[in-house]
Amino acid sequence: MKIYLNEKHIKAEKGAKVAELVKEHKPGAEVCVLNGFPCLMEHTVEEGDRLVLIKKGEVPSKNELEHLLSARHTPGIAEKLKKACVGVAGCGGLGSTAAIALARAGVGRLVIADYDVVEPSNLNRQQYFVYQIGLPKVEALKEVIKKANPFVKVESHHLRIVPENVESLFGRCDVIIEAFDMADQKQMLVETALTTLTKTPIVIGSGMAGYGANDLLRTRRTGNLYICGDERSEAGPGFGLMAPRVGMAACMQANQALEILLGPDPRIDPSLDSSPTRRGK
Repeated sequence: MKIYLNEKHIKAEKGAKVAELVKEHKPGAEVCVLNGFPCLMEHTVEEGDRLVLIKKGEVPSKNELEHLLSARHTPGIAEKLKKACVGVAGCGGLGSTAAIALARAGVGRLVIADYDVVEPSNLNRQQYFVYQIGLPKVEALKEVIKKANPFVKVESHHLRIVPENVESLFGRCDVIIEAFDMADQKQMLVETALTTLTKTPIVIGSGMAGYGANDLLRTRRTGNLYICGDERSEAGPGFGLMAPRVGMAACMQANQALEILLGPDPRIDPSLDSSPTRRGK
C-alpha cells in the first residue's frame, strides 16, 4: 500500500506499525503525527495515511521545515491555504495578532498595511517587542511573521489607508481583515470595500475592550460582512484594551477568514452551538 511519510509518497507493508516505519525511515523519531494527530508507535497505518515523523532537537532542512510546520493540520488544508491571500488593514492589536495566526496556519500570502510605528503603549496587546519600538509596524510585523513561518509571502505597505487606495492594496486578496482602532476608519474601509470589491468578504472587529465576558464574543454575518466581537464594549477613557480580549477577537477574525477560504469544517457540528448569531442565522 502507499502512504505519505514526511510528505513523500512511499510504499508500506499492509498492517505496518508506526514503530516499523520509524526504524526504517527516521530512527530516533519521538514525535509521530498521523493525519494531523499524535499517535503511538504501535498504531497501524492504512492506505493513503499521512504520517509525519519528528526527531526532537533536530533542525530540519528548509524543504522539510515547510511541511513539518503544518504537520498538525487536517490533511489537505495546507495545500489550499498556501494558495490563498488575505489582506490585513491595520497592524495593531487586532491586525498583528490575526496576521500571525494566519501565518502559522499557513496562508500563503499576506498583504499588510498601516502608517503607524511601534511605540511602548502598543506592547500591552500587540505582537511586537521592545527592541522594535520606533519601527514602522508593517516592517516589525513582517519580521515577526517571517520568524514564525518563513514560507509566507508578506507584501507590506507603510501608508495610510484611504478610499482611493483600498482597491489597489487589497483587490487581489481573497479576504480582507479590518483591524483599525477608530470607528471612522472602520466605517471608511467597510463602505469602500463593499462598494468597490463587491465579491471580497471583509471581516471586522467590533467590541473587545476590557477583560472577561468570554461568552459575549461572537461572529455575526450580513452578506459579505462578518463582525467579530461583542459589538458593545468600545474602548474609551476608563475602559482600556488588553491582550487577552483583543487577542480573542483577532483570532476569531483569523478563524473566520479560514472558514471563508476553506468552507465550513465538516467535522464540527454547528448544531452544538445554540447561538442564533453563528454563521449569520
